[in-house]
Amino acid sequence: MRKMFGLLLAVGLSLGLAACGSSSSSSSSSADTASASGTAAASEPLKIGVSPVPHAEIVKYVADNLASAAGLKLEIVEFSDYVQPNLQLQDGQLGANYFQHKPYLDDFNASKGTKLSYVTSVHLEPLGLYSKKVKDVASLGQGATVAVPNDATNLGRALKLLADNGVITLKDGVGTAATERDVTGNPKAIKFQPLEAAQLPRSLEDVDAAVINGNYAMEASLNPESDALVLEKAEGNPYANGLVVAEGQESDPRIVTLSKLLTSPEVKQFIEQKYKGAVIPAF
Repeated sequence: MRKMFGLLLAVGLSLGLAACGSSSSSSSSSADTASASGTAAASEPLKIGVSPVPHAEIVKYVADNLASAAGLKLEIVEFSDYVQPNLQLQDGQLGANYFQHKPYLDDFNASKGTKLSYVTSVHLEPLGLYSKKVKDVASLGQGATVAVPNDATNLGRALKLLADNGVITLKDGVGTAATERDVTGNPKAIKFQPLEAAQLPRSLEDVDAAVINGNYAMEASLNPESDALVLEKAEGNPYANGLVVAEGQESDPRIVTLSKLLTSPEVKQFIEQKYKGAVIPAF
């Protein structure tokens, strides 16, 4: 009996030690897998959604000239609207986007329930009033139709631009939060036609004038500096376009690297030389 008890005890101890060894090995293997997964994620291409002009051009400059040396791979996805890049970023189909200013993002988060975070400002595109029917803002006729962006933040910008140039007057202090209800003076009985921002250049054939976002103006071969009847001022302007990610992704190494590259002296020089004032560095 003593011999049998001793034998069973030895077997039990052996199995116990083996089990401990197996557990330790499994933990080590899991840690290695997690580490390898983290490294792989950091080295994966960053998929970024952009508007074609100038955002895609600026990111392509980074991809072609700066990203490789910084160890960053970029996959550029172009969008023609202001909604899908945010929805796809929220859904995880994109790792970042670059097409919008912070007031628009704040309004989008509030209205759509998204949780997206503004990382850094890159450039400003001045909003402008364009027309194929009149040569200056004073020539807008009685009852003229002016197309404006239909999203809340850019509508406010458009109305402020018209107010700053004497076309209408707005309620005191409303600023860029203005809506049509805040128009207190409209001596020419201007009619406003809200449209999706991307449609505004095409509306020029049908309206007397249109307030167009800088990127869509350039896509339509309109030069903000020479073609706009009036142009938004850059000083104190809160509408710089910047890099945006899903909340919690701000410290992703790829985002940190891209943020530095987008605000580098090389990108500043590229923007100034290519767009000659139609797009302005915001850093």
